[in-house]
Amino acid sequence: MDNATESAPNDGAAPDTIDETQNESGVVSADQARLVLRRVKDPELNLNIVDLGLIYEVTVDGSVVRVDMSLTSPGCPSGPEIMGEAEQQLRSLPGVTDVVMNLVWSPPWTPERIEPRVRAYMGF
Repeated sequence: MDNATESAPNDGAAPDTIDETQNESGVVSADQARLVLRRVKDPELNLNIVDLGLIYEVTVDGSVVRVDMSLTSPGCPSGPEIMGEAEQQLRSLPGVTDVVMNLVWSPPWTPERIEPRVRAYMGF
């Protein structure tokens, strides 16, 4: 599953199904959790939160997935919707029993965090 992120569609949409959602030990990996987070889009920009650089860190401890993420601004009106959808997508993974979403503001999000190919598409 080394190329999972690279093989995701360029339009920001994530695949409808995720093959091999668990590794050999039956535990979801951080890469697999990132892949499912590609399903979550910023409703204003219509781009997924991974490509936008909103996901800072994903860690898996047994069956618990922890995510450090930010928003494009502290006053983002879609923040609760984005975070709720991210949590819901992670909870849908087999083997995940808990999800801890941590909203962080340091370092602050900037357009430089956007995936380079998406930045180019956006004209940055």
